[in-house]
Amino acid sequence: MSRTILLIGGNSGIGLATARLLQAQGNSLVAAARSAGPLAEMGIPVQPFDALKPGPLELPPVLDGLVYFPGSITLKPFHRLTPEDFLNDYQINCLGAVAALQAALPALKAAPSASVVLFSTVAVAQGLAFHASIAAAKGAVEGLTRSLAAELAPQIRVNTIAPSLTDTPLAGNLLNSDTKKEAAAKRHPLQQVGDPDDVARLVAFLLSDASRFFTGQILRPDGGLSSIRTF
Repeated sequence: MSRTILLIGGNSGIGLATARLLQAQGNSLVAAARSAGPLAEMGIPVQPFDALKPGPLELPPVLDGLVYFPGSITLKPFHRLTPEDFLNDYQINCLGAVAALQAALPALKAAPSASVVLFSTVAVAQGLAFHASIAAAKGAVEGLTRSLAAELAPQIRVNTIAPSLTDTPLAGNLLNSDTKKEAAAKRHPLQQVGDPDDVARLVAFLLSDASRFFTGQILRPDGGLSSIRTF
């Protein structure tokens, strides 16, 4: 069954992989992003959206799903993090999602049932050095997920995906050599870093009726990093 889904961001990495998969499944996609980019090249209508300064959105009257992709990776020792670092991460990752959700809420409520997918990080469940700012911001996203899942049930489901390091442009500086990729893979029990297509399939699952008994969940495609040790 075709659904109308709003993508916030999505011109690279997990977002672009998701857009391609959802389009191949026959869904009707609309998007809001900083630039038209590859989404527009795919024939998807794209309107401006800046997570740091979100403005109004023009949306269809009914939305079956919303996925919020904007994110950041601010990795610094704690003593070097500024208040602006914390505020920027919080704005991009949490308040940007709040703005998009509030704009889309009437259209989501107009659907017989709807699904919202947000993004967190493994660094919330698994303490990682130099991740204080982004972990704090994404921790807020996880709290928002559970609160909205309770408030909007049963009509709107809200879930969050918390991946580990995934091979995307956002993580380019962390994976820009074979040595770095090998070291990153070895930190995971499954001995690999994340693949955008794998996460995209999880997004598609959460948007579909196959996940109709899922809400308020934090799903962790993280190669086992947050939950197990193999040594």
